[in-house]
Amino acid sequence: MTHTILRIPATKSQTGYSRSTIYLRITQGLWTKQISLGPRAVGWPATEVAALNAARISGKTDAEIRELVVKLEAARKAAI
Repeated sequence: MTHTILRIPATKSQTGYSRSTIYLRITQGLWTKQISLGPRAVGWPATEVAALNAARISGKTDAEIRELVVKLEAARKAAI
């Protein structure tokens, strides 16, 4: 299994969201929190971006997407 981390330009490209929209969705609980890659670099696991895109495409409600975000972030902690 490959563990690719997408930086903000790649995340924007794959989602169609602007940087400000991604951070707004984080505060709304509709997007996973970023991972720190260094003092001035963050990213998101490619698998999480793909899962959130698939949920949005399949017509999931915001409540269902919030549940997915909680599960994805819990899976991050369990993967250690």
